[in-house]
Amino acid sequence: MCKIKGVTLGIKDLNFKAHRGKMLVRLTDGREVIIPLSFFPDIKQMPVKEREKWMVLDDQYFTFENMTRVYSVLDLLKVA
Repeated sequence: MCKIKGVTLGIKDLNFKAHRGKMLVRLTDGREVIIPLSFFPDIKQMPVKEREKWMVLDDQYFTFENMTRVYSVLDLLKVA
């Protein structure tokens, strides 16, 4: 398993329907973070149906079926 050194926080779930123009991220410690999609232009440009094809990797990363870029939990916390 590939973990970010010193980070024990993980990504549990992503939701793009809860808040228009924002991404709701549920973390493994129970917190929820709401982030404007404007902070992630490539995700914002994706068609809505494509945003639903996300996947969490090793608890600390996420990507989408048709995207080559991988984001980490640290990417989320830097903008939150």
